[in-house]
Amino acid sequence: MKITDVKAHHIRIPYDAGVASFRQGASAISALDMVIVEVSTDAGITGWGDAFSYVCPRTTCIAVEEMIAPQARGLDVPDAEGIPAFMEQIQRNLHLFGRYGITMFAISGLDIALWDIAGKAQGLPLHRLIGSARREKIPAYASLLRIGKADAITGECEAARRLGYGAIKLHETTLPAVFAARAALGDGIPLMIDMNCPLDGPSAIAFAQACHEAKPTFLEEPVWPPEDFVTLAEVRSKGGLDIAAGENACTAYQFRQMMTAGAVSHAQPSVIKVGGITEFLKVAGIADELGVKIVPHSPYFGPGFLATLQLMSLRDEGFIEMFYMKRPACLWRGRIDADANGSVEVPQGPGLGYEPDRDVMEQYRVS
Repeated sequence: MKITDVKAHHIRIPYDAGVASFRQGASAISALDMVIVEVSTDAGITGWGDAFSYVCPRTTCIAVEEMIAPQARGLDVPDAEGIPAFMEQIQRNLHLFGRYGITMFAISGLDIALWDIAGKAQGLPLHRLIGSARREKIPAYASLLRIGKADAITGECEAARRLGYGAIKLHETTLPAVFAARAALGDGIPLMIDMNCPLDGPSAIAFAQACHEAKPTFLEEPVWPPEDFVTLAEVRSKGGLDIAAGENACTAYQFRQMMTAGAVSHAQPSVIKVGGITEFLKVAGIADELGVKIVPHSPYFGPGFLATLQLMSLRDEGFIEMFYMKRPACLWRGRIDADANGSVEVPQGPGLGYEPDRDVMEQYRVS
């Protein structure tokens, strides 16, 4: 079986986040941009991947088309055992374009699609290619977008709890926001705080110490720059809270640097950024070796979300992240929505488990 083509599809699905906002610089964002990677074979099996794009989907599409497709087109499709060596060669071939960022996002899309093909070729879900599932459903936490106002945070936390979510994550940087959420949730409900890298070391330590009474499960990415693992380790040590990071990291090599520095208690590989399923598995192995928990970055709704569900089914614990928003359409016909108990069912079909709805892809395609 050979790879006949690799295509990138730019899909934009609008959303409504209510009182929350999603911003990049001065621009408000009101739609989810996804780059879906389609890998075709001469056996008629199609694999679907996911390359992180956020606000640069056209750039990611070009990376897939100009860097990835020429590397993969015409090659034999590897089986599950052969994917790591196949992808290492792709990484080696493209290393002069950088080992992080857009290059690795595009590589991630190819890797996920190859695993999807491998599962379909054997008639097995992804998790069966790797090991034995330990969970049929994965608990989701509601990942609230930036709100800012304490009273609005209270309302959103209460609304998410009514929908069944058993844990909440804020994207906030102020103490009133943190304590408003804790007051709304009461004791016993996990509360996480994602800061998105705003602070220097001393400020992050002070913030962590001031949050103690709110009992957050972890403080996520409090430090700028995110790759300053020495400072992050100091915040973890002196701030007295568990620290999570990793959505901005690529490759298992960088995650090993992070974890051996003692920077994190919770590692957050993003399967659509880190290098795909292959690199995610390497990161998970390092985390298990060093006693670090895996809590993946996974809030987007493309094939990467399915891959994350499959990967987390192999683990005894850990949440999946769900952006708290209303969407008019779903690539998977609503099958990845959290249930009344705040959990998402692990797909059992071959490969990633579901086929994307091509009508939805066409309706929300950006040409």
